[in-house]
Amino acid sequence: MSNYETNNLSAMFKALSNPHRLALFHRLMSCCAPGTRCGLEETSRVCVGALGDGLEIAPSTLSHHLKELHRAGLIQMERRGKFVECWLEPSVLAELSAFFKSDSNLRSNDHEQLLPTQNRQD
Repeated sequence: MSNYETNNLSAMFKALSNPHRLALFHRLMSCCAPGTRCGLEETSRVCVGALGDGLEIAPSTLSHHLKELHRAGLIQMERRGKFVECWLEPSVLAELSAFFKSDSNLRSNDHEQLLPTQNRQD
């Protein structure tokens, strides 16, 4: 994995480490009509106001969290008149999926190298 890929994924995971941002990302990820499933080729746009419904956070805080997700490259945003729409690009989901599916992340030897020296079973 290149430094660019590592830095990019690190920024994404850092943004998702906040519970509110994770909830917002999950809402965007699963915003298809009930009973349907969106493919990786489709994007569903959601207005910021609708996205924050039920999260019980202030509008300014919602805006901050969305900007952090956008800054990390996890979501896209576009102003349309008075409204701001948010959506996930299919390529972002594909990138995260590829990270979790990669063989190099599943090798036990790689996992052993990440452990502190006192916990290794060498």
